[in-house]
Amino acid sequence: MLRKKAILLILGAFFLLVGLQAQENTWKTLAKITYTKQYDELMGFKVDVPVFSEDVKAMEGEEIIIRGYIIPVEGYKSHKEFIFSAFPYSMCFFCGGAGPETVMEVFASEKVEYTAEQIALKGKLELNATDINRLMYILNDAELVDPAGTK
Repeated sequence: MLRKKAILLILGAFFLLVGLQAQENTWKTLAKITYTKQYDELMGFKVDVPVFSEDVKAMEGEEIIIRGYIIPVEGYKSHKEFIFSAFPYSMCFFCGGAGPETVMEVFASEKVEYTAEQIALKGKLELNATDINRLMYILNDAELVDPAGTK
C-alpha cells in the first residue's frame, strides 16, 4: 500500500513538472514567427506582418497557461485589460530590447491585481496578423492561476 502511494506521488510530481515545463515553453513556441513586408494603405508605407509557424497556428483558439509579467501601459482601461510580457518591465518589448512576440494583450474575465512579480494566466489565445494597431497575440477570457498552474 505504501509503495502504491509512493508511485502515485512520484507520478503526480512528474506531471506537475511536465505542466510547468510546458508553461515555460509557451513563450518559446510563440517566438516561432517570421515577418514579411506588406504595403499598408492607411499608413502609406510597408509594415512588418507576422507569419505564424504551424506550431503557433496550432495554439490559436486553444486554452493556454502562460507565465509572465503585467506591464503598466497608459491607455489600458483597467486591470481586466492589460499588456502581459515574457519579461519584467525593464526588459520588455516597450522598454528593453525584446521583440513583439514577447508581449500580448490580455482581456481578463475578472480583475487581476497589478504586481511586479511573475504570475500565471490561463485563457484562449487569439492570433492577430492584420490589425497593426493591436499586438500579434491576444489572450481572451484570461484568469489568474496559481504558480503551479493547477487552479
